Amino acid sequence: MSEDKQQASGKCPVMHGGVTESGASNTSWWPEALNLDILHQHDTKTNPMDAGFDYRKEVRKLDFDELKKDMHALMTDSQDWWPADWGHYGGFMIRLAWHAAGTYRIADGRGGGGTGNQRFAPLNSWPDNVSLDKARRLLWPIKKKYGNKISWADLMILAGTVAYESMGLPAYGFSFGREDIWHPEKDIYWGAEKEWLAPSDERYQNVDKPDTMENPLAAVQMGLIYVNPEGVNGVPDPLKTAEQVRVTFKRMAMNDEETVALTAGGHTVGKCHGNGDADALGVEPEAADVEQQGFGWSNPSQGGKAGKAVSSGLEGAWTSEPTRFDMGYFELLFGHEWELKKSPAGAWQWEPIDISEENKPVDADDPAIRHNPIMTDADMAMKMDPDFCAICEKFMADPDYFRDSFARAWFKLTHRDLGPKSRYIGPEVPDEDLIWQDPVPAGNTNYSVETVKEKIADSGLSIADMVSTAWDSARTFRQSDMRGGANGARIRLAPHKDWQGNEPERLAKVLNVYEALSAETGASVADVIVLAGSVGIERAAKAAGFDVVVPFLKGRGDATSEMTDIESFEPLEPLADGFRNWQKQDYIVKPEEMLLDRAQLMGLTAVEMTVLLGGMRVLGTNYAGTKHGVFTEHEGQLSNDFFVNLTDMKYKWVPKGRNVYDIVERKTDAVKWTATRVDLVFGSNSILRSYAEVYAQDDAKEKFVNDFIAAWAKVMNADRFDVQ
Repeated sequence: MSEDKQQASGKCPVMHGGVTESGASNTSWWPEALNLDILHQHDTKTNPMDAGFDYRKEVRKLDFDELKKDMHALMTDSQDWWPADWGHYGGFMIRLAWHAAGTYRIADGRGGGGTGNQRFAPLNSWPDNVSLDKARRLLWPIKKKYGNKISWADLMILAGTVAYESMGLPAYGFSFGREDIWHPEKDIYWGAEKEWLAPSDERYQNVDKPDTMENPLAAVQMGLIYVNPEGVNGVPDPLKTAEQVRVTFKRMAMNDEETVALTAGGHTVGKCHGNGDADALGVEPEAADVEQQGFGWSNPSQGGKAGKAVSSGLEGAWTSEPTRFDMGYFELLFGHEWELKKSPAGAWQWEPIDISEENKPVDADDPAIRHNPIMTDADMAMKMDPDFCAICEKFMADPDYFRDSFARAWFKLTHRDLGPKSRYIGPEVPDEDLIWQDPVPAGNTNYSVETVKEKIADSGLSIADMVSTAWDSARTFRQSDMRGGANGARIRLAPHKDWQGNEPERLAKVLNVYEALSAETGASVADVIVLAGSVGIERAAKAAGFDVVVPFLKGRGDATSEMTDIESFEPLEPLADGFRNWQKQDYIVKPEEMLLDRAQLMGLTAVEMTVLLGGMRVLGTNYAGTKHGVFTEHEGQLSNDFFVNLTDMKYKWVPKGRNVYDIVERKTDAVKWTATRVDLVFGSNSILRSYAEVYAQDDAKEKFVNDFIAAWAKVMNADRFDVQ
């Protein structure tokens, strides 16, 4: 073929073998294969920071006062390339922070503003995030100035908080400490839809029953942060919308009062943008070509004026003074009757039937022009839903209470995924302990670890009891929102103590022993639980021929029921735990996929997951003592037998029933062991088998023990933010 023909055909004339096209992957040939990528997110190779860089140390060097001064100046420094509404970027920056934090969902703790993930796809290109690419670019000069002492994650949330301050609402508080990621979180499940804003019916069993929305989702449609502002599936009906609002905000850990406060406080300032043809907008940032400079949604009709912007499609401000935090939202919503109209972009919105000229907000560009205020269907829900309306009336009767309620709700919204208060950094951290921060009192350290270990060893508890209880206490940790874990010993409190996966009857007997030891020695129950796990592992390792000491950090505290928001903790209940070979019931999702999900939430790598599961099997920690996957003649010894026998070709695997297999000797057809899919995936999946083979080797016995202990200590200490 000639060179001209090569060029004309669009083929690259240079030979190369790298797959660089987005969405292309060698593994796409096998869509049903187990995808371990979720355990490999944020590989160090994606991180541009120097080895040893610690943002949480660097941010403490920040000149907080100077940063706040620059942030306040930014709010009214309107730029020609993207002019501010009314010369004030406050509403824009609030939307930026809100849409970063608002992706949080309590079911799995994923989403939220804690990682700066809005910089990457898919969030940077969600339809609900139209033009927020410009908000981030407006912040760039400040990020450039302060460099690595301020993360994008902190900066975006701070922008919204400072915006409220500049509009008259003092902040309840603010914490730094959010660490940036450097790669898209492609493995977060945002929904199964294949198109933006597909009808919300696709994620509900029954769209008329909002609580039937698929878990762990919270937003009603793909590409939205919360609910459709025009109504359910774009059809106005405030009472139906009210129910979607209620469920969506509940799935973000908000009650009705917080929901109303956030809605009213959020819509007290700023405006909606829909003054143009939405169909004329260009493609989103991830689809835009290079000359767009990373921007998306180019608007041919904007002409450099903010008043011509299109984002939600609705057009107008909610209040008469959109750059001032006041009671104007309630005054307009309840002071007028409203009717449905269409915005210039063709979106449904509510406008007042009769309003005086002086009560209309002025144009975002030209103060000589006034427009009708508007309300979304969700705003009308605040007025028409009886429960929401009663809360609005409470706020209207006490403006100070409303301001305080909103400031607290905003703080919760923007800090919910930051974790416990011990992770907070900066001069504006509130003194108050809030129940949603999962407070844990400081634990006693004035006791003898060796004395406690001796008493545990003499307690008569089995290795399985000691290791299982410690695991069950610690496995609730979620790196997604830094909740759960062994600190606080909430396994002894409701609802944890009654969860099926914790074997309540067995647990109660073990806890009776630990509570007596705690009272006798001065160690917290939380410390005793974790220390007992160490005793069990050390005993099992010694039986296998290795004299080891499991690392232990004392000082955990014991939470009380008064410190525990029971409803908020319900989503932490495990529905499956492959490490203990248990699941609550059969699910559509494969057991091995549920194992990966739990391992990722716990912050484990694929190798750590592998060695922990193999060790847990030989220690006999299966739920209710089942023998599935216990591939050893020496149960209770910390040996590599699980991997040795899993990879031994003298056995074959024979399906026995749903998720159960017989491990059969090829020569005799005798059943040697039984197993589940979670066991056998470590011998069948090519990547996991490669790890299993490492631990099955004759020279791997000591490495297996050391690696198991290191991974175990990581799990036990994952929530020790007080010493990290």
